[in-house]
Amino acid sequence: MRRLCVVARAVAAIVATAVFGLTGCTTWTDGRPVAVPANPTLPPSRVPLPSPTPSSSPSAPPANQTLDPNQRGYVFIETKSGRTRCQISRTAVGCEAQFANPPVRDGVPANGVNVTSDGKIRWLVGNLGDIPTVTLDYRTYEAVGWTIAAGDSGTRFTNDRTGHGMFVSVERVEAF
Repeated sequence: MRRLCVVARAVAAIVATAVFGLTGCTTWTDGRPVAVPANPTLPPSRVPLPSPTPSSSPSAPPANQTLDPNQRGYVFIETKSGRTRCQISRTAVGCEAQFANPPVRDGVPANGVNVTSDGKIRWLVGNLGDIPTVTLDYRTYEAVGWTIAAGDSGTRFTNDRTGHGMFVSVERVEAF
């Protein structure tokens, strides 16, 4: 019986390793996972940004505000409307929202979209969980190699090195 338990544990360890290896779960993100209901609403985890300091010259455009990453290299943002949340790293931007006409993934409408620094986009189903977001105002920001132009019609993420990225709004998503 003891031998059977040892074999069962070894098989379970191999299966767990294979599953996590195939899904690429090698990066951990601070936060608490949240189950996705049939009609998810975003958790109220907004962190307001400090007001920008006034420019010394009234005619000079305001400088882009830099958003600092956490200790794992991520910046978490939420749009001013509260309808879209995103996770930004040096290599990719992933956003979640209740999109108007998303593609279906595994029988479920996608609620996430991810773009890499080289402009490759993919839709997915998931939940960023209870992440410590910074709420953006309608202006331009810098974060871990990306320029973020937040506006009332959507948010544009442009990789500073490659020029690729995506425009995200609830109504449409475009990669470039």
